[in-house]
Amino acid sequence: MNEIKRRDFLKIGTAGLSGVLASKMLHHEARASLLQESMMGYNAPPLEVVRIGFVGVGLQGTSHVENLLKIKGTEVRAVCDIVESKVQRAQEMCVRAGFKQPDGYSRSDTDYKRMCERDDLDLVFIATPWEWHVPMCLEAMKTAKHAAVEVPAALTIEQCWQLVESSEKTRKHCIMMENCNYDKVEMMILNMVKKGFFGELLHAECGYLHDLRDVKHDLEGEGLWRRKHAMQRNGDFYPTHGLGPVAQCLDINRGNYFDYLVSVGTKTRGLHLYAIEKFGAESPQAKEEFTLSDVVTTLIKTMNGETIIVKHDTSSPRPYSRDILIQGTKGIVRKYPEPKIYIEGKSKPHSWEPVDEYMKQYMHPIWVELEEQSKGAGHGGMDFIEDFRLINSLLKGVEPDMDVYDAAAISAVVELSGNSVSLNGEPVKFPDFTDGKWKMQRNLHVMEM
Repeated sequence: MNEIKRRDFLKIGTAGLSGVLASKMLHHEARASLLQESMMGYNAPPLEVVRIGFVGVGLQGTSHVENLLKIKGTEVRAVCDIVESKVQRAQEMCVRAGFKQPDGYSRSDTDYKRMCERDDLDLVFIATPWEWHVPMCLEAMKTAKHAAVEVPAALTIEQCWQLVESSEKTRKHCIMMENCNYDKVEMMILNMVKKGFFGELLHAECGYLHDLRDVKHDLEGEGLWRRKHAMQRNGDFYPTHGLGPVAQCLDINRGNYFDYLVSVGTKTRGLHLYAIEKFGAESPQAKEEFTLSDVVTTLIKTMNGETIIVKHDTSSPRPYSRDILIQGTKGIVRKYPEPKIYIEGKSKPHSWEPVDEYMKQYMHPIWVELEEQSKGAGHGGMDFIEDFRLINSLLKGVEPDMDVYDAAAISAVVELSGNSVSLNGEPVKFPDFTDGKWKMQRNLHVMEM
């Protein structure tokens, strides 16, 4: 039994899912001896300086490098990218900022391994195409570095287990860099949720609704790999931007957990029609076949009884939205198409009101502290705040705002949603990456400053 990994027990427990009442997992006692020590609440030793190796300095990666160069207590010592000119650009940025030029790594797709072998790095920051996220995180932790990775952290349940088990074994953090957790409105909503303004929470809605047809048909950059995923798989590929903030409001992994989900997908039309319009009906692009549903809708039930609707649509003409909505027993708030709120006893009956006055009074303390420093940074400043919080946790040796269990639980939606779509919308249960420790009440660190 000791030779069987705990994720194999969980696979047994979730095999053959054709309804909510799937075959039960084996007892906790049978798995207890197989577990590594949990990373929940783990405080790594504080660092005097966070020495960083960066992998992937394209558009988003470069934005992170710019932020890190402005944050006291950081040194970018190494930069890796398969495009040498991008490495050189990042090196020049560091020199212009007054730092020593970091070493460059661009020999091959796997040159990140050579970078990770260095003994003068504390953190490997990863901003690469999705399929590289897990191999790079595992290499970083195996070589005694913390890992910070762009979203989603993983694409499969097996990969989620790999991240969890590696983090537990190495005692190194694996942090998913979900920038939308630090959006100004989302953080105000979180602050008000924790202060009880909406009462007991009942329901949430969120998603990633972003017209990426042009990006996916770009023959350079992200289009090269994003289009490939849309051809090969179905499901919600990108649940984290919406689900990350909602999970914090619902105390996921902190007394609550995702129980099961149901996902359905529409027919596939948008990317093909766009190719015809842009390149012509006889073009190679118009002959490409896609698997991804234009709209994937997922319903999640939590252990504490709340419901969450998560939508994914990157193939339709539409304005950008993350569709954020929180409903409680005392009120409701939503962000898109413009922030509106209704609180029973405060708002005019049956009428939305703007959030402006609430923002003045209930802006999250982190935004109060960092808004000035974040000006000019990516995505309205939330990228800077995200990076600042990461470095702050490593310098102080405190629990990060998101841990490896958060990364796994939210990223698990990628595969689970695809499984449910393929089963015509049948319920699929979430693996318990925490081995029941989600039941422990613990504070959300981002609320503790």
